[in-house]
Amino acid sequence: MVKAFPKGFFWGGAIAANQAEGAYNEGGRGLVQTDVTTGGTVNSPRYTTYIDKDGKPGKAGGMGHHARIPEGAKYAVLDTEYYPNHKAVDFYHRYKEDIALFAEMGYSIFRLSISWARIFPNGDDVEPNQEGLDFYRSVFEECRKYNIEPLVSIWHFDTPLALEENYGGWNNRKLVGFYVRYCEVIFNEYKDLVKYWLTFNEINNTTMFLDMMGNKGTDADYQAGYQQLHHQFLASARAVQIGHRINPDFKFGNMICGITFYPATCDPADILANQHKWESGIYYCGDVQVKGKYGTYAKRLWKEHNVELDIREGDLEDLANGTVDMYTFSYYMSNNVTTHDTDDKVAGNFSTGARNPYLTYSDWGWAHDPRGLQYYLEKIYDRYEVPLMVVENGLGAFDTVEEDGSIHDDYRIDYHRAHIKAMADAIDNGVDLIAYTTWGCIDIVSAGTGEMRKRYGFIYVDMDDEGNGTMNRSRKDSFYWYQKVLATNGQSALEE
Repeated sequence: MVKAFPKGFFWGGAIAANQAEGAYNEGGRGLVQTDVTTGGTVNSPRYTTYIDKDGKPGKAGGMGHHARIPEGAKYAVLDTEYYPNHKAVDFYHRYKEDIALFAEMGYSIFRLSISWARIFPNGDDVEPNQEGLDFYRSVFEECRKYNIEPLVSIWHFDTPLALEENYGGWNNRKLVGFYVRYCEVIFNEYKDLVKYWLTFNEINNTTMFLDMMGNKGTDADYQAGYQQLHHQFLASARAVQIGHRINPDFKFGNMICGITFYPATCDPADILANQHKWESGIYYCGDVQVKGKYGTYAKRLWKEHNVELDIREGDLEDLANGTVDMYTFSYYMSNNVTTHDTDDKVAGNFSTGARNPYLTYSDWGWAHDPRGLQYYLEKIYDRYEVPLMVVENGLGAFDTVEEDGSIHDDYRIDYHRAHIKAMADAIDNGVDLIAYTTWGCIDIVSAGTGEMRKRYGFIYVDMDDEGNGTMNRSRKDSFYWYQKVLATNGQSALEE
């Protein structure tokens, strides 16, 4: 039997508002965390900038709520620093050009995010920002013009900064209400333009980060992390219920940072540690959002760090009644789990582990493991039995522009070909996979490092790590390769 992708399979690409749009202070938009986050590299971290209580500027290591700024300090944009997300790749002004290129590739779906701060600049505003509503309406209409289905992330690491400063972010239960109100506005506004919604991007990064902290994490860190997640679970569940009432045709997905974990050895201690890694890193969030309840192992996780969740009357009923319709995830790499000491470690995408001798690694230390994608698909589908989407998958790499302007990125083609074949194998084995959106369809600012030279796109953007360049778009070799893949519903990749 010849392997094939099902008729109507969605092919496309993905971006995030804070990494692509730019125009950080235009159109009535409020600030978000990335607006006060500097650039970095694979060897140097991004910093969060602030003004302390005495009026002195400063920088704190870490991004988002992981950055510990001094007590009494306020997040601030400093004139002395470069913030790559401020202009990103200017999708805000160039979206028509970019969507036309996506249509030329043959996209049937395009994943993007709405910046919450474009709709409610402070998060708790009385009325939504009309300029923001109009902007996304125009973007979605442009997609529809080319018969491209928008797949919309409601939250992609961009809580309005005012909610972080004035309410303490997701530690505060009030954010559930602010988020749900934001959702109700966009659901009503775009109910005839958008069908597919994702509530929280890579929601499990919270537990991934706690695992990375290891012994460095305090019980207070775990208490805060798990409580933040409970509030986000509630917000997601309530949004799903409201969305289904507004338009019964809406389809909602969670979004998980998907990493396949292997035991590094056959030592039973490694086998058990690997199982626990899946539970804390992957299943904890998936079970709540798909099954509507905390897994049995959750009590062990809470007990390990003396976590006592504030679960109020009606919360568990909301979780049960607000389950998602599909499971979506990013996949870039796999990781090894071991209880043994090793100096040969690799890191990437909120995860660290021992090097796998059977795999090769990117310049940023990410394992190249397409079979890990097949494994993840089959394992997750067996657990949940709901439609799956791979909504991020790609290779961050250095690209060279030749004298004639061409970009020969065979390494990117090889990467995607291998992962497409792995998806076909999973489908052949019974997995209900309905979509594949590569990360990213166009070069954008890297979330982890803030670099431009870490390029993922099939479309090249002329800009360097310091923000210099024309921002002109050009097609890489991978553009034409993916165009053929989409025209043949994946068959050309399977036959290569």
